[in-house]
Amino acid sequence: MTLITSRESRPTEAPASKLVRLLTWLLTKFGFLARVALVGWGTLAIYYSNLPWAWLRLVLALAFLAFGIWALWRARSRRMVLAFAGLFLCVLFWWVSIRPSHDRPWRPEVALMPRAVIDGDRVRLTGVRNFEYHSRDDFTPRYEEREVSLSHVTAVVFFVSYFMPGPVAHTFLSFDFDNAPPLCISIETRPELGEGFSPIASLFKQFELIYVVGDERDLVRVRTNYRHEDVYLYSIRTSPENARRLLLIYLDRVNELANRPEFYHLLSNSCTINIVRYARAAGKAGRFDARYLLNGLVDRYLYSIGAVDTTLPFEELRRRSRINDAAEAADSAPDFSQRIRASVPSLQP
Repeated sequence: MTLITSRESRPTEAPASKLVRLLTWLLTKFGFLARVALVGWGTLAIYYSNLPWAWLRLVLALAFLAFGIWALWRARSRRMVLAFAGLFLCVLFWWVSIRPSHDRPWRPEVALMPRAVIDGDRVRLTGVRNFEYHSRDDFTPRYEEREVSLSHVTAVVFFVSYFMPGPVAHTFLSFDFDNAPPLCISIETRPELGEGFSPIASLFKQFELIYVVGDERDLVRVRTNYRHEDVYLYSIRTSPENARRLLLIYLDRVNELANRPEFYHLLSNSCTINIVRYARAAGKAGRFDARYLLNGLVDRYLYSIGAVDTTLPFEELRRRSRINDAAEAADSAPDFSQRIRASVPSLQP
């Protein structure tokens, strides 16, 4: 006798079983990624630690990596997992104990921390950078004192400077006055002699933070005329009151850093992230946008929210906002700031 089973009569997997299989798969993948993250973070934390010898950091980092792989993937024993957990906690406590400092052999362009003395409407600034450049790396250091009046702040301009092609850039602000030259403030790393910027290293307490306060003939011209970065200038649509409020937030941070050092962090304490944070504190609402991190695209974000001139198509605005030609023509002229502004579209009311 032949038994014929229809498709409808075949056993089917219960929904609960499917859910269990899905959760098991997700937990397995999450566990794998968590182990990779722990081993990777610990390896990099050791390599970028405060040990003075590069060879020792490398040896210890490789030893941690090898032990982590063996303990979490090869040995597969509870004892080895606990041993790795203990070792990881030691690395974590070591990393947490690393503190920022003002006492390091700084590169000369970040050697002096600025300060601000606020007395009602008057602000006296010390450590305002205005170097005389002869080439990219050859300059005569010069710091100045300046006094400005908060009531004379009229506007904010936003700079985007591309130190390399791609979606990542450096952003900084200038504050315009109706009775004084613009005051430029750039949030940067504070590298030591012989150090250069590294995005990965910046995640592991390798650079202190500095707010460079300076003249645009320094902070802008060094980028356009000597480093040959593509620099764009955008006028920000904001009221003078909000511009003054934003400047006060910046000045408070300048003094905080002068009194207590902090580490730069690419994802939480960097140029664009802090600009957005302070703009919100000054009254600008908004939600997180990926272009805060991919800040080479931040001008598109500003255009999308109407913070810059939107009377032109974005590509036309961007083309006309590039100031390199005007900056190179102006060079060290006293009216440098006026000439780079004259070359870009004015903000329409």
